[in-house]
Amino acid sequence: MKRALIFGASGFVGPYLAREMLDHGYEVSGADFHETNAFSYTHFYSVDLTDKESVKKAIEDCNPTHIFNLAAISSVGQSWKDPELTMRVNTCGAINIMDAAYHLSERPRVLLVGSSEEYLPSDMPLSEDMPINANNPYGVSKVAQERLGAIYRKQYGLLVYCVRAFNHIGVGQRPSFVIPSWCKQVAEIEKSEKPGIICVGNLNVSRDFSDVRDIVRAYRMVIESNYSDEIFNIGSGKAVSLRSILSTILSFSSQSIQVETDSSLLRPVDNAFICCDNSKIKRLIGWEPTKDLTATLKDIYSSFLIKEKE
Repeated sequence: MKRALIFGASGFVGPYLAREMLDHGYEVSGADFHETNAFSYTHFYSVDLTDKESVKKAIEDCNPTHIFNLAAISSVGQSWKDPELTMRVNTCGAINIMDAAYHLSERPRVLLVGSSEEYLPSDMPLSEDMPINANNPYGVSKVAQERLGAIYRKQYGLLVYCVRAFNHIGVGQRPSFVIPSWCKQVAEIEKSEKPGIICVGNLNVSRDFSDVRDIVRAYRMVIESNYSDEIFNIGSGKAVSLRSILSTILSFSSQSIQVETDSSLLRPVDNAFICCDNSKIKRLIGWEPTKDLTATLKDIYSSFLIKEKE
């Protein structure tokens, strides 16, 4: 029996990945601070990723064949506010997982999730062989995690898979992230049946957004492959301006909405253009994105509209 253990199981991506793995014949267990109601895991472990012993205990008890590390300080903005915690969770936490996995009698495969924030900014789509030069604490933590993964792979023979996921969105993502924040604000204005104001940060940037369901399918396909010595970008391959995305979200509402810039939402450093070159994962893994961006945005907006009406 294939057994998947997902760290960060109660986060935004965790339940989506759990459903993906369950649908493909895995027994699925989760580990996080608190249990989620979004998915019924076979086993759930209350784990602090920075606590080596609690990580070790969960992995030994589950004895998984596949481990996914989704647990992270995943917001660039939050990483600027607490760089030390970001490094402890994202980097030291990954070490704790790999070390425990290495000491199992039957070593599992481990997938570490990196980010487009690792790359040197470029006005071209980012391929896996482009320069690495993260310019924020979150990106630095992911570079460190990835390089430690290479050590465990090369020196200890652990099958460590590394992916660099670009922005992904979907129903259930916290409003502290830009897309759900906008969808929530617009839904609240729509519910009020009055004109309103939406607060935004920098709109003069373009990002590569994918539906989270496409992303977790890629995670499964990568960890099931024989390419543990490769790094794979995961993204749509299209960069869309935030101004354009905001316009789409505003079009969902029948109310008049004024857009205002909130200086507190501006980052110290903000790359103008981030786009994924996904040709490698298409060629070697056979993965293709399938979800339409506008449909995903409408799903997120509708989820907040329903919540506002309840």
